Amino acid sequence: MDFGVVLQTDPPARDVVSGMKAAEDNGFRYGWTFDSVVLWQEPFVIYSQVLAATKDLVVGPMVTNPSTRDWSVTASLFATLNDMFGNRTVCGIGRGDSARRVIGQKPASLATLGRAMTVIKDLAEGREAEHHGTPVRIPWVRDGKLEMWMAAYGPKALRLVGEQADGFILQTADVDIARWTIGSVREAAAAAGRDPSTITMCVAAPAYVGTDLAHQRDQLRWFGGMVGNHVADLVARYGDSGAVPAALTDYIKDREGYDYAHHGKAGNRSTDFVPDSIVDRFCLLGPASAHVDRLQELREIGVDHFALYLMHDDKDKTLAAYGNEVIGRV
Repeated sequence: MDFGVVLQTDPPARDVVSGMKAAEDNGFRYGWTFDSVVLWQEPFVIYSQVLAATKDLVVGPMVTNPSTRDWSVTASLFATLNDMFGNRTVCGIGRGDSARRVIGQKPASLATLGRAMTVIKDLAEGREAEHHGTPVRIPWVRDGKLEMWMAAYGPKALRLVGEQADGFILQTADVDIARWTIGSVREAAAAAGRDPSTITMCVAAPAYVGTDLAHQRDQLRWFGGMVGNHVADLVARYGDSGAVPAALTDYIKDREGYDYAHHGKAGNRSTDFVPDSIVDRFCLLGPASAHVDRLQELREIGVDHFALYLMHDDKDKTLAAYGNEVIGRV
């Protein structure tokens, strides 16, 4: 299992760079960031500094979307970084949540997302793609490579992952939900004539190493609120038809709204509806041994990559604990 760390691009950017360097020093192979340029700083500017300060770290957004930037811009950003630093980027992408909603726009459709993944990948890897009805190719790309990892929860999105994406991002560490979503992706890949084993399965969730569970839950409750935004979309689309497991949807019944001003932050006042049981299921808490146990469960059902959201009040200790007590055991 590979490990990545997920940071927000809060100013000053030098702290993001030093955080990524510390992650690599502790055995993490990937460095991810949020991509919501109103709430945080522009990540692609910071990626160049992260890549310069690290040796082998692979960087990318968790996640970008098809609508914030023109697809040619997104492809050129990745291709430029890859040309400078040797194919050390990965594109995590989804329909868009905070980046779109804070500017009054809806998330992209799955059709748009699927087309964007094709065009961005082709352009970043030096192939011609049809964009805005025009054949386009970036002529200076040399041996470019860009994997597209798609974030998804619902049946149609999971099918698109299986049909097209290089990787699958599940934003929750719940084992039962991971088993269902990974199974759905694999079925879709097989039906499309693809080898399911070639798709990287990534689970992304907050982790906090320590013994004060009550404090950890309060620090990580924000994640249930963030996931709840996507779950609310699923409930609006599928209702209680059973198309999406109740293990994912039931907890938002008391959700009354969401304030993006506190998005992804400990103490988010929009997450009071998230019970302790969801925090325990969706996140990794407790001593390092408990993290190892959950990660081994996830590995056994096919998870290849764990991306650790590091947003709480004891980041350094958790990062060091993963380097000293977790990564080597998983």
